[in-house]
Amino acid sequence: MSLEPPEYLLALQNNIRARPIGWEGAVRAKTITDADLKKIKSIDKVRKEQRQNTIEEDLNGFCKLFLGGEDSHSIFQQASAGKRQDILQYLLVLIGDLIDDIPSFATTLAQHPDPYKPILPLLKQSSNPEEPIPLLTSSVLSHLISHALATSRKTPSHIDETLPQLYSFLSGLAQNSDSKIQDIAVQEYSALLRTKRSRELFWKQREHTLNPLIDVLRAAVGTSKDTDSTLFSGGSSIRSKPLDTTLSGGVSIQSLYHVLLVVWQLSFEGGLIGKDLDEEHDIIPLYIQLLRISPKEKVARLLLSTIYNLLSTNRNTLLPAAVQARLPALLNNVKGRHLTDPDLLEDLENLKNMLEEYSKSQTTFDQYAAELNAGHLRWSPPHRNANFWRDNGRRIVEENKGELPRKLAEIMGKEWDSDRQVLAIGCNDLAFMVKECPDKKQTLEKLGLKARVMQLMQAEDESVRWESLRAVGEWLRYSFDN
Repeated sequence: MSLEPPEYLLALQNNIRARPIGWEGAVRAKTITDADLKKIKSIDKVRKEQRQNTIEEDLNGFCKLFLGGEDSHSIFQQASAGKRQDILQYLLVLIGDLIDDIPSFATTLAQHPDPYKPILPLLKQSSNPEEPIPLLTSSVLSHLISHALATSRKTPSHIDETLPQLYSFLSGLAQNSDSKIQDIAVQEYSALLRTKRSRELFWKQREHTLNPLIDVLRAAVGTSKDTDSTLFSGGSSIRSKPLDTTLSGGVSIQSLYHVLLVVWQLSFEGGLIGKDLDEEHDIIPLYIQLLRISPKEKVARLLLSTIYNLLSTNRNTLLPAAVQARLPALLNNVKGRHLTDPDLLEDLENLKNMLEEYSKSQTTFDQYAAELNAGHLRWSPPHRNANFWRDNGRRIVEENKGELPRKLAEIMGKEWDSDRQVLAIGCNDLAFMVKECPDKKQTLEKLGLKARVMQLMQAEDESVRWESLRAVGEWLRYSFDN
């Protein structure tokens, strides 16, 4: 999916292309050599066809000019040493044009023994990442690495060394308050996420790379991580009316599309990322809410495709979350829209079939057990259903030698700072277990569950305090009855 270049970056590049450069002064100052200048002028301000012919007649010579060789420095290193910011900016725009317009030259650059070494230091030339040179450098590196990833059978070691540094720089842009700067980072992420290895490296740095993008998606639905429970309940606090150009939080449809494209590319590593995406971001309910409000077919296509990629590779952990968040009902609603995109329609049908197959095979007990085994509790229907606990409480406590209570103890042993509702739900479930199986109280206590709910009576969250008090109350009631 090709995208239009970021508006801010395109304007900067056009401005630099139009500036006159004092090349002769640079030669006199020995910033560049006569031979360098001759090569530059042979491709400077000429027709694209002439430029391409000139480059292709001497691919190695121009590669040596820009990246250096065994017996010569890169022209970027020479311009940096001479402190010629105007030349550096112009050369960065020029090499960017050559990478985009002449694939054979991009391949030659990528095959250089160390293609990023002369350019990478320019990312840190200014402490302000919005300065022209760092922005232009990130664009050149992104396009060159993207080409190298697409044309290499395996990831070269120097990409493994360069990508984390580039991701770190782009993560700073992604958190900029200016949406035009943010968009530069998002589009360059998209250019880079072309292979399994680049996606793995991105995921490894997800606290800085992915998390700010998830914040954008949450802003678009008008919620935050602290209000996850409304994503499952379909609460009225979340906007459900589609808007034409801008969603909640001032997020434009175009910005939303670009962020969704990055997450879609990442979802091809569903087996690696699915479980953590669910635990850290409740990704399925979030995407379901985005699908509910998305006014554009191209946005819905990315949402459905990403959901399908994640569910198909994480059936045991994410299908329960999808059912709890009412995805099957929403898919019926989406099917009623006037859709024309064949890929969207295919993903929609595949999702419906997957969910129908899952629902047919699941009893209410199975759904509860799947949620517990997934490791992330939500206020799904069984938790507060007294009939469910009366019918299934003993089975939950005893089956597979107490496997589910052990899983509950593991879940409640975490702090869940970003989703305290998990602890409230765990206390609720424990209260029902003690109520329905008072003879198993000692077994539950040995798992540390009694000590944990007593500790949670001091929690700051009101719902956690209330549910923990109820659980302790059941324990005391059993003791007094005895």
